[in-house]
Amino acid sequence: MSILVVGATGTLGRQIVRNALDEGFDVKCLVRNFQKAAFLREWGAQLVQANICGPKSLPPCFEDVTAVIDAATSRPQDSAYDVDWDGKVNLIKAALEAKVERYVFISILNCEKYPHVPLMDIKHCTEKFLEESGISYTILRPCGFLQGLIGQYAIPVLEKQAIWVMGEAAPIAYMNTQDVARFAVRGCQGREEKSCSF
Repeated sequence: MSILVVGATGTLGRQIVRNALDEGFDVKCLVRNFQKAAFLREWGAQLVQANICGPKSLPPCFEDVTAVIDAATSRPQDSAYDVDWDGKVNLIKAALEAKVERYVFISILNCEKYPHVPLMDIKHCTEKFLEESGISYTILRPCGFLQGLIGQYAIPVLEKQAIWVMGEAAPIAYMNTQDVARFAVRGCQGREEKSCSF
């Protein structure tokens, strides 16, 4: 099985690449910058250059790919709409055209409950688009990553920047990215006719 990892240089993406390689899969990483992703090649992954916001750059990335794990998300300097909506639509369409057997999408738990939060709304819309696309899929909905707490809350508070608070206090089950990576890789092995969300 050959897996294309999108968002491979990110906090979660790199763990997905590491896990997939350790499990013996052929791994391709869709990257914008070969230099930034050189460590992935050193681990044994193949790098393919493309930009999810440029649909014409995508088809060559899908050659001999059985499954896609989409862990990409916008960075603060990017437009969430461009990357997390337009880019995802481009990816899903390219995966369909390439007849990829499985598409694993990393979403956010309860994203449908927060339409006033832009990224949550976009993730929910992307889930719906994927579900209606006809491709076999696995959607993973983690709450948040332990590795993200400092950047997500501590630094913005110290710098007197805004943070998103989701209303009433509720316990959050933060997950280690290594655990989510294992789930994502296993999600590629789902039975083709069974789509599911966790």
